[in-house]
Amino acid sequence: MKRLEHVRILMYSHDTFGLGHLRRCRAIAHALVERFKGLHILIISGSPIAGAFDFRARVDFVKIPSVIKLHNGEYTSIDQHIDIQETLEMRASMIRNTVDSFHPEIFIVDKEPLGLRGELEDILRELKSRDCTLVLGLRDVMDSPALLSQEWGQRDMLSKIDAYYDDIWIYGPEDFWNPLTGLDVSDGLMSRLCYTGFLDRTIPQSFSTIDEERRPYILVTTGGGGDGANLVRQVLGAYENCGADISHDAVVVLGPFMLADDREEIFNRASALNRVQVIEFENRIEKLIDGADALVGMCGYNTFCEILSFDKRALIIPRMRPREEQFVRAVRAAELGLIDVLEPQNAEDPQRMAAALESVVTRPLPSSMNAKEMMTGLDTIATLVEDLIGIRSRPAFSVIEGGI
Repeated sequence: MKRLEHVRILMYSHDTFGLGHLRRCRAIAHALVERFKGLHILIISGSPIAGAFDFRARVDFVKIPSVIKLHNGEYTSIDQHIDIQETLEMRASMIRNTVDSFHPEIFIVDKEPLGLRGELEDILRELKSRDCTLVLGLRDVMDSPALLSQEWGQRDMLSKIDAYYDDIWIYGPEDFWNPLTGLDVSDGLMSRLCYTGFLDRTIPQSFSTIDEERRPYILVTTGGGGDGANLVRQVLGAYENCGADISHDAVVVLGPFMLADDREEIFNRASALNRVQVIEFENRIEKLIDGADALVGMCGYNTFCEILSFDKRALIIPRMRPREEQFVRAVRAAELGLIDVLEPQNAEDPQRMAAALESVVTRPLPSSMNAKEMMTGLDTIATLVEDLIGIRSRPAFSVIEGGI
């Protein structure tokens, strides 16, 4: 383990929906403090459940007020009694106070180049004038090229990224997908892109809520769960109508953001099936994934990294609206032979869903397609941090005979 003397990294995760942004930042932060002594990392997060996760020594978080992204793309406060503008002002003030008191050497922004509703732009401009390196971290797929071009074009986003950011880290392999496909990227900006590879995951040393006697099983996970109820219904429909055709039991994790009515319906239906166990939320889901014979999910970034990290067979039913990120990732992964994909309209048919569940447990493992070679992200990021701080290995001094 190398030592960085009192180096501080600040990370920003806007977190309006789901768990993906916070979990990605947390994985990076934990990997860095494992590799470097003396490094301190602070994560600014808008996730309402940031406190539900464990953080290692020298990693902490600042919770800023949470917001919710509505289906029409607008935002609202998570507390209905507080105006959205007031919430945004509180967020901006807390972010600025954190930056001013923490004095980061590196500022890593996850996915949203200017933050929620542009809340970072003034801070980026100020940090640019200080001795602070600004890094934008992008997942492997942002959205379909057409939708991303429309969204970023309206805000002149590429020119602002070019103006503010010293480096752009893409959390995926270069030959998997280019998240800026279809955009007019300048040569200067292209020169600052670095593909890290996917972020490898490990199993936490802690207990799990799984019934250890339930083996073998297929794990069904929808990430945060806010938009995953329909996938769970499709799985339940397969067990209700064609359970005899499915060899494995199912363990379903709902996620903390699933609506109460959906949660109640799923628990009621599952209680009539002795083949299905439902868990409300698991903050150490890596253990459940590791114990499963296969996984059913929607192909969010973290789920996909876990599929490859733990070498799990997977059936993906991707979300296709309002963003096409999961669909793009799923199609590309299927092209490479890493996963099976069933489109949502086909998953509505219990027989087709049951057949897919039975088939997935015998498909080739991701490792047979060299998936492990894609999992270089955390090691690459550690090297990039070394480069930024300037502590890469230097030539050793040699003793010259006859010298003083």
